[in-house]
Amino acid sequence: MPETRFKVDLTKKMDKQAVPGHNRWHPDIPAAFSVNPGESFRMECLDWTDGQISNNDDPSDIEHVDLDRVHVLSGPAHVNGVQPGDLLVVDILDVGAFQDHEWGFNGIFAKENGGGFLVDHFPNAQKSIWDFHGIYATSRHIPDVKFAGIIHPGLIGVAPSHELLAEWNRRETALVDEDPKRVPPLAELPNPESVVLGTLQGEEFDRVAKEGARTVPPRENGGNCDIKNLSRGSRIYFPVFVEGAKLSVGDLHFSQGDGEITFCGGIEMPGWIDLHVDVIKGGMDKYNILQNPVFQPGPMDPNYTEFLTFEGVSVDNTSGKQSYLDANIAYRNACSMRLIT
Repeated sequence: MPETRFKVDLTKKMDKQAVPGHNRWHPDIPAAFSVNPGESFRMECLDWTDGQISNNDDPSDIEHVDLDRVHVLSGPAHVNGVQPGDLLVVDILDVGAFQDHEWGFNGIFAKENGGGFLVDHFPNAQKSIWDFHGIYATSRHIPDVKFAGIIHPGLIGVAPSHELLAEWNRRETALVDEDPKRVPPLAELPNPESVVLGTLQGEEFDRVAKEGARTVPPRENGGNCDIKNLSRGSRIYFPVFVEGAKLSVGDLHFSQGDGEITFCGGIEMPGWIDLHVDVIKGGMDKYNILQNPVFQPGPMDPNYTEFLTFEGVSVDNTSGKQSYLDANIAYRNACSMRLIT
């Protein structure tokens, strides 16, 4: 088993850990530890909400969850000798649940606090608790259902440069300005509330707290990609924007469908992940991977032989307006429970 280089105590919040992680993207967040290219190591992770959700039947913790706190990430890991312009090669060797915490949760988030892809159909908060039995999961809230999951990190990425961070904040501010009163908002902008920034303190903490990008969307650094097949045996090629790359990971899922349609669409869990890192010097130019990472999912996947497939078309079900090849509308229609009522 690889050496554990980032440890968590499930009874403590991320900012109270012996070595805190972080919940914003910023190049000036200090590394939690260093590794060498060619090294394998383990990182332990809290669940994405920082332990705000309890194993009970009351969805009020989902309804009132502090979303300024998310996503809490383990790291960053500084990879020695890695420079901007390189490619960081990350292999997922293994990933799993803690033996003393073999359960996870799924949530439908309230429209006024997070929302989701189908928020107009399901505006109220709900949750389900799932118990893990090896590779299988069952829930007292959804009886007579048992399925095999594939544990994976919903979020894994490297730090942005100062220039890239400024570009994120510019374009996302412009997006919010298109409809500033929208609920839920079009983007989550930098917000100093509930920030966790590793070991930063004082004036540096205050500055980074005001500048740091939220972890909600995927971006050029990877981030909240939510790829359900990114499990054991997977490989990721990350473009490197800062010295050491500053690799972070979190938001572990026991399972997830094709997209997180409830905003919290995976079965969320704390756990551990074993990684191996290497570097391709000058790889961004060599392989023309200049902006976004390349993901190579591994061979591990449940073999589901019985399933239903729902078709979605590019027609707004409320107005009846026809659109041309609108994948967003079509996917939303395919996901909508109204199709099977």
